[in-house]
Amino acid sequence: QLQAFGGGLVQAGGSLRLSCAASGSIFRINVMGWYRQAPGKQRERVAYWTSDGSTNYADSVKGRFTISRDNAKNTVYLQMSSLKPEDTAVYYCNAAVQRIGVSNYQSYWGQGTQVTVSS
Repeated sequence: QLQAFGGGLVQAGGSLRLSCAASGSIFRINVMGWYRQAPGKQRERVAYWTSDGSTNYADSVKGRFTISRDNAKNTVYLQMSSLKPEDTAVYYCNAAVQRIGVSNYQSYWGQGTQVTVSS
């Protein structure tokens, strides 16, 4: 189960921090990150980290967004700065989780949190 927090309304140029916590009988998380979906557009991947420590960003957010994680809390954060109106979307957390006693990874989605950037 994933729970996302931190969306809201902010003016262009402002900042927001999203957080997403995974809970349950977690053995390992392979990939964890954020997607977003704006009205009338397809869901796109924004940023994610992998278990080897690497992070990846969409070109549209490079230099403005930073993804970080707290392994002890199974939580990932997305610090969003220099926000633009085109960043307005519902942001979804996603994780590939291996649960205790299960051999394969399963993909989980958070409930989505609205980010609105006004011009």
